[in-house]
Amino acid sequence: MENKFKKHIELNFAELTQHPLLIAVSGGVDSVVLLHLCHRIGLNVAVAHCNFHLRAEDSNLDQQFVEALSAQLKLPFFVKEFDTNRYASDNKVSIQVAAREQRYQWFEEILKQKKYKFLLTAHHLDDSMETFFINFSRGTGIEGLLGIPEKVDYIRRPLLVFTRQDIEEYANQNQLLWREDYTNAQTKYLRNKIRKNILPVFKEINSQIDQTFQQTIGFLKEAHQMSEDASQMMFEKVVLKQGDDLLFPLKELSELSLPKAYLYKWLEPYGFKAWNDIADLVTAETGKKILAEDYCLIKDRGYLLLRLKSKMVEESEDSFYLQENQTITQPIHLTATNYERNEIELTTDALCAYLDRDKLQFPLLIRKPKKGDYFVPFGMKGTKRISKYVKDEKMTQIEKENIWLLCSGDTIVWIIGSRMDERFKVRDTTINVLKIKLTV
Repeated sequence: MENKFKKHIELNFAELTQHPLLIAVSGGVDSVVLLHLCHRIGLNVAVAHCNFHLRAEDSNLDQQFVEALSAQLKLPFFVKEFDTNRYASDNKVSIQVAAREQRYQWFEEILKQKKYKFLLTAHHLDDSMETFFINFSRGTGIEGLLGIPEKVDYIRRPLLVFTRQDIEEYANQNQLLWREDYTNAQTKYLRNKIRKNILPVFKEINSQIDQTFQQTIGFLKEAHQMSEDASQMMFEKVVLKQGDDLLFPLKELSELSLPKAYLYKWLEPYGFKAWNDIADLVTAETGKKILAEDYCLIKDRGYLLLRLKSKMVEESEDSFYLQENQTITQPIHLTATNYERNEIELTTDALCAYLDRDKLQFPLLIRKPKKGDYFVPFGMKGTKRISKYVKDEKMTQIEKENIWLLCSGDTIVWIIGSRMDERFKVRDTTINVLKIKLTV
């Protein structure tokens, strides 16, 4: 196993040979073998041990064992004691979640403070199979069936190609000592139940289940990558960016083979997890919204709008969008038509704006003015705040309340029905013209 491990590191984890590493060592056989292997092949490692105080005196004996092992190998040793039950109670999470959150928060602190590049954990192939069945039993997409990943951020798991049997045989052959966790034999936890009751049945059915599982995971990873590539290509084709917002055009979504699946895939990174809520929003009435931790997804006219919550607070007024060659009637009646420059004659009608189409970012945003807005009035060189323009034009209160702005990204293009922005006017060099007409 040592030779196989060394070749595995050289081929797939070469980065571990170039940096100082931190190994999470519980004292169990898996982490003891990982530590022993890393030390034998000459990796630059230190040891981190968490004492969660969940198994009375056994927890303290685990700590003493790992500390003694680190001293025997002459390796740096870090330990932290946690009040896991209190953390779970205060944060309203399970004991397992509490222990996981506490240990990884601490591991990150050590990595930053002591300049260790990677954290190594002793997850192995059986752990990955257990994770597969846990996710399968709860219901999952393809990502949940990929097992435990070998590399995520700063975490490396070099034992995932080895089985629990491989590890135990290595430990016995090298006369290694380790600590037994009696809770691993309890079947009240789902993982232990799968380990004790499910995996043995599969191994009885197929004695080569380990190899079969690895092969299947390989196929699933390839299928997943194909799915990721296709999703990204479709995202770039369909989804529109408007400043910090993302717009999902409902017409284009409806033409996809799996619109709800694509939409869920695109929104999941923003914290949206409720598949049914997302699906229902597509057919919901305008103005309906669903919330994630940092984002809001809103049903708009012809779009789903993804916006930061913080921006929703700043812009409490509704926003509307206008595409090329489109007519909208809400909040006002506008028609946008594309022309080549030599096809159209410009007029001075205040209800029409003639814009250099190639300077615009679509879809155009229609919104109410907000504090600090400014533009470059048509025919002028300098900027002017909208509030100052309104005052200079001696607009009535009713006229002020009826103002709508047409924007390209974050830039104001037209105070609709009043004054264009100089930067978007049609010039001699203009090739394409967008005419926008206001109907009153």
